[in-house]
Parts: sequence; C-alpha cells; structure tokens
Amino acid sequence: MTNHKLFLLGILAMSLLACNKSNPLLDQPNTPYGVPAFDQVKLEHYLPAFEAAIAEQKAEIDAIVNNEAEPTFENTIVALDRTGMTLDRVEGVFFNVLEADGNDEMNEIAEQVSPMLSELSDGIILNDKLFQRVKFVYDQRDQLGLNPEQMRLVTETYKAFADNGANLPEAKKERLKEINQELALLSLKFGNNVVAETNSDDMKRFVTDEALLKGLPESAKAAAAEEAAAAGHPGEWLFTPKRTSFTPVLQYCENRDLRKQLLMDYTTRGNRNNDNDNKAVIIREMELRIEKAKLFGYDNPADYILADCMAKNHETVDAFLASVWAPSLEAAKREAAALQELLEQDMPGEKLQPWDWWYYAEKLRKAKYALDEEELKPYFELDNVRKGAFGVATKLYGVQFERLENMPVYNPEVEVFKVTEADGSLVGILYTDYFPRAGKRPGAWMNQILPQYIDAEGVDHRPVIINVGNFNKPAAGNPSLLSMDDVETLFHEFGHALHGLLSKAHYKSLSGTNTPRDFVELPSQFMENYAYEPEVLKTYAFHYQTGEVIPDELIAKINAAGKFNQGFVTTELLSASILDMDFHELETAEGLDVNAFEQKSLDEMGMIDEIIVRYRPTFYNHIFTTGYEAGYYSYTWAAVLDADAFAAFKETGDLFEPETAKRFRHLLEQGGTRDAQELYIEFRGKEADPANLLRRKGFIE
Repeated sequence: MTNHKLFLLGILAMSLLACNKSNPLLDQPNTPYGVPAFDQVKLEHYLPAFEAAIAEQKAEIDAIVNNEAEPTFENTIVALDRTGMTLDRVEGVFFNVLEADGNDEMNEIAEQVSPMLSELSDGIILNDKLFQRVKFVYDQRDQLGLNPEQMRLVTETYKAFADNGANLPEAKKERLKEINQELALLSLKFGNNVVAETNSDDMKRFVTDEALLKGLPESAKAAAAEEAAAAGHPGEWLFTPKRTSFTPVLQYCENRDLRKQLLMDYTTRGNRNNDNDNKAVIIREMELRIEKAKLFGYDNPADYILADCMAKNHETVDAFLASVWAPSLEAAKREAAALQELLEQDMPGEKLQPWDWWYYAEKLRKAKYALDEEELKPYFELDNVRKGAFGVATKLYGVQFERLENMPVYNPEVEVFKVTEADGSLVGILYTDYFPRAGKRPGAWMNQILPQYIDAEGVDHRPVIINVGNFNKPAAGNPSLLSMDDVETLFHEFGHALHGLLSKAHYKSLSGTNTPRDFVELPSQFMENYAYEPEVLKTYAFHYQTGEVIPDELIAKINAAGKFNQGFVTTELLSASILDMDFHELETAEGLDVNAFEQKSLDEMGMIDEIIVRYRPTFYNHIFTTGYEAGYYSYTWAAVLDADAFAAFKETGDLFEPETAKRFRHLLEQGGTRDAQELYIEFRGKEADPANLLRRKGFIE
C-alpha cells in the first residue's frame, strides 16, 4: 500500500521541480563535462532551487524510511548515501559563489537558506525510524560479507547519526535542532561581519604623500595607486586589511606609523564595538557549543568534536601542541633578539613591536642570505607557478592538464582546466579563481562543486573542484607576480584539489576530502614541499620579462634561507591553535570576556609581545565560521605527516620515485574509505616521525 505521507512528499517534490523546470540549478546542465551552468544562474534561481532540492531529498528519505522490506546495506545505507544529489549541485554552486563573488543579496539568501538546511539535516539525523534502519544494518555488519569500503560506509553512517543526536531522548533532540539552527545563523553573521569590516570605508587608508611610502616596491605602489583610482582617489595610494594590500607595507615600508596602522586595522577587525563587532557572536556560539557538547555527555566542545579525529581527545592535542610549542617559542625568542639588534641601529632605545617584525625580518634576510623577495617575484609569475604545480602532479601521478576555453564561469577571472589520465580518460574538472574582489572572503581555499562517486549503474562521476585565492592582480601592465608565501599557498590549495580530483571512492560521503580534519591537510601541505625544490623551480620560475630561468645563485639563497624566521611562523600558527583549544575546552561561557580570555590564553602559553597571534578571535573564521573549531591544530598535526611523507621520497634520492608516488596516489584516491592512520602506515610502513618536521624547521639537527 502506498504510504500517504510519502506520496504527498513525492508529489510536492515533483511539483516544485516542475515549477522550476527552467531553473539552471535544477536541470541537468547541457554543458561540457556536466559542469554547472554558472553563466545562466541568476539570483532569483537560488531560493526556488533550494526549496525544490530540499523537498526532493525529503521525499528520498521518506522512501527509505517507509520501505517495508527489511533494512539492508543497499536499501538503507547506500540509498541514504545517494540522496540529495540535486541539493549537492545547488549547494556546490551557491556556497562557492557566495564565498568567492558574493554580495548583499547573496548574504540575504544565505540567511534564509541556512536554517532550511539545518532543519533538513536535523530532520534526517534525528529521524528515529531512519536511525533504526541504519542501526539494524550496523548491528549485523559483521555477518553481511561487506568489503572494507562498505564496512566503512556502514560504520561512518551509524556514527553520523549517533554523534549528532539520534540516540538522544526526544526533548534533547528538539533542543539540538534549535541549537544547530541558531549556530548556522551565527556562523553566517560572523563571516559576514568580517567581510563587511574588511571592505568598510573605515578600513580604507589613503596615502596622499608618496614620501610616506619610502621603501615600498614599485609593484606594490602601482597596485595601491590603481586601488585608489578605482575608489575615486586618483593620484593617491589605497591600503586595506586585505593581505595582498598590507603585507608589502609590513615588509618594506620605512614608515613605522603606517605599518602599525595597517597591522592594527587587520588585527582588530570584528573588535571595534561597531555594527560588525563579533564579540557577542563568539560568546553566543560558545554558549551553544558547550550546551551541545553536554547534550552528548561531554564536558566541553573539544572532546565532542575530536572523538572522530585522529587525535581523539583534547589531552592528546594539548600534549602534541606543547611538544612543538616549546622549541618554536625558543626559536622565536632568538629571532626577536636578532631583530631587536637591527632595530636598535635605526631607533636606539625603542623596543621591537609586532609591526616591526616583518620589516626587520626582511632586512635580516637580505643581510644574512642576500635574499630579497622583490628580486624573486619577477620569477614567480602566477601562470608559470600554476604550471609548475601542474607539472609536479604530472610527474608524480601521470595526470595531464588542459585549459578549456568558453566554459561557463561565475566571474570572468575564473579559469577552467580539464584533468586527464595519460590515456586521456577524465580525472575531473578544475576551476581556479585567484584574484581578490569586494565580494570574496579573505584567504585561500579549495571547494568541491560536484562530488566524485560511482552510481548504481557503475558510472564513475568525476568531480568538479575549485581553487580560490587572493593573490595580487596584474598591475601597471605587469602580470600577477607572487610572493614566496603566495607560491606556497598556490601549491597548498592545489594539493587539496588533487585530493578531490584523484578520488576513487564508490560513495560520495567517503570520497575526496571527506576525511578526519587532522588528516585532510596532509595532501595540501605535502605539495608545499615541492615548491622550492631546485629541480621543480627550474620548471616554472622564469623571469616574466626576459624568460630567463631562475639562476642557481637565487635557488641557493632560497634553500639557505629555508629555515629562516621559522620560529615566528610556527609560533604565530601554534598560538592560534592553542587559543582555539582554550576556547573549546571551556565548560561554561558564563562571564566570558573575549578580549580578556584571549589575553589570559596568550599569557599562559608564554606568547612574546613581539608577535600577534595569527588569528585573533573576532576574525578567526576557521573556528567560528568554516568548521575548524577545536581543529586548527590539524595544520601542525598534518605537518608532521607531510614532513614524514616527503622524507619517504627524499630517502629514495628521487623526488618523484615511481613506487613511492604510486603508494601516495593510492592514499589520495582512498578519500575517507579507510581509517586515516591505517592509510598512512600502509603508505609509509610506520607511524610518522615528528622529528622530520622539527628538523625541516631547523629546531633540531
């Protein structure tokens, strides 16, 4: 007999889809390789598409719940994994465009959609009938003859339900729904506040006297002049809290007051007691996260979050961070003393401040290694650096890259590449979007627009992946020239892209980057190792004017300076990781004062005054917006893995040793189909040795 509710839901879903038949987000696009029809999507398409896709997934879920047959792996676990394909497509387009090319209208849609998605997620996870079917299969899993990937899917599906409230009593389930919906809106508000503050007129610093820019490279001045002209101030120079804007000032500008102003602008975003202030948002997020953790029987959010990570609990993370913090801080103190000596030569009696560090570090690097970043930039033309990263992937994994013309994109600056195996078979499609714009959030990231999976007919749906950045735009007739940090960032995000592109999972919930958070940074950070290897540099570092390959002398300087300033770099990062853990080890948010809490955390870790934590709480998107709460440590955790993985190649004497590369590609292909620690040991033959990271940074011999 047809279930009445199921019938009505099915009719509703079909009706909504029919009403939106001309909606490019809902139609299977008639585009090359099935990529989204970005060029046809308009603002008015998003909300109806979400409504229809959500109704469709609800009908799919109801079909599973009301299946009168006994629950099986196929009719329950696999069927659940295959729900929401339309919603995946809608979300993949909307949230990527929101982050990379958003506007006020997109933000308004996000505020409407976010609680809808939270309600859908809770309606699935907290559906007791659905959970009982999942549990039935889970309880019999050892008798079902499942292969390892199938067993992983059953286990992870059950844990997804159990860890998100399926076992809670009804009253707590209802409260959990309320918490999740409010957290979703708070996360949006936090991120929107950071973007709004970064782009606000209050944060625009116009310089009218060129003499104040003494020491600043001509390329940076040209970019600032173009920004000022575009803002209606021709003949002036505009600087903002975007890293591409203020970083050159910190490194090169002699004007100490300007350095201080720009650094303070950057580090006080969301903390200025205005409409974009995030302190109240943080307090409320922490109240809700603590309450949520306690619903599940945990004392604090950290332990609730870490239960499914490699680290498992906050004690393990704290001990790990402490083991790396001590040598990092000692190195930073030595570096600070050396920089203080330099500053004394210019300003006797003055103390080194955070806005002095980059400037004097650059001077010391020049003095010690004769290495000037401005001397390097002409060799780091964006297109060539990208070709270099592509070339590394080709040598390691045999994949090829072909730029595609006339592809649908959401912004003219976006470029598209087809990725294939050596035999021409499709690996996936890669979009790149590298330049800052008003609607783009700060930073760099990889997104999955469409997932990889194998459908019921055995067809392997290849992924659509994007790398997004905020690198310098071409200025004054020159191409985009990258700093050393930019080069590493490009290689890093490309490593994430490869993790998504090379996926060979059967099930979308296990494919690509669907891994524990403290494992997901391994592929990205592993790629960074190749950026400055001499044989790799010679494949992409060509002078943009002369075509000359980077000289051996410069390569030698880069490698000699490779361990320079690592105390600062590591201490800045680790302090943010410790601050993250301190927030999420809270058992109550009563009386929480965000600024006082931050200072207490810094005092307890022994942070030196000369360094500002990489992310102060009020603009710490990683932990209050993007889902890295109690997870920022994972960058350093994964650094241990990546240093050890790269050592495996170094030990062979061949950076591209075929058998080692084959094993590492296999690790990438597995996505989340296997236990992360098992996967790593299978690749390496042993657990990762932390000494490889400390050695790479110069902290030990």
